[in-house]
Amino acid sequence: MAQIPDADYRKRLEIERREKDAFFKEDPHSPIPWALREKFTGLAYFPPSPKYRFTVTLHRNPKPEPVTLATSKGIPRDMLKWGYFEFSVDGQTRRLQVYKSIPKPGEHDESLFVPFRDATSGKETYGAARYMDLAIQKTDAYELDFNVAYNPYCAYSDDYVCPFPPRENWLDIRIEAGERNFPLEEEKEKLPPRGAAGHHH
Repeated sequence: MAQIPDADYRKRLEIERREKDAFFKEDPHSPIPWALREKFTGLAYFPPSPKYRFTVTLHRNPKPEPVTLATSKGIPRDMLKWGYFEFSVDGQTRRLQVYKSIPKPGEHDESLFVPFRDATSGKETYGAARYMDLAIQKTDAYELDFNVAYNPYCAYSDDYVCPFPPRENWLDIRIEAGERNFPLEEEKEKLPPRGAAGHHH
């Protein structure tokens, strides 16, 4: 459960956050609705915290079982239940299930998906879920870093389909790391509804 604080890490995280803000403000593929782009000055985050960054072991399921995650648009998302991580915050050990998407024929996806809710969800953070993506490693040693937890695109626009975390990934502790609520939430609520757009998680 080693925790890894370092100044370089903080700097890297801040650069990544600034780059994401620039992408969200300028890029045609940004999920921020056009009507809000001008007002958008950046996403909101908890300060970087080594307390929520862990070295963990992936406890792999010998036979990854198919599961169906509910989504914001009622379109089920099929995934494989790949295994779980355990970590401790303030002496309380918790477990998160880890999923892998089922690649379509000809597609290659080497990432793991960790959707979760915690005791800040619906208060300081987006109510439906926050996500972490991890590249599949050659060994079962992983870095689980809640500082990079991000909001699904549905936090910014109703045009997206976002998987919800199953109940077993609802944490009863506060994860004060990663992305907070969308700063333009109230303005977003006032926008007229549009037709559904493409899929993204």
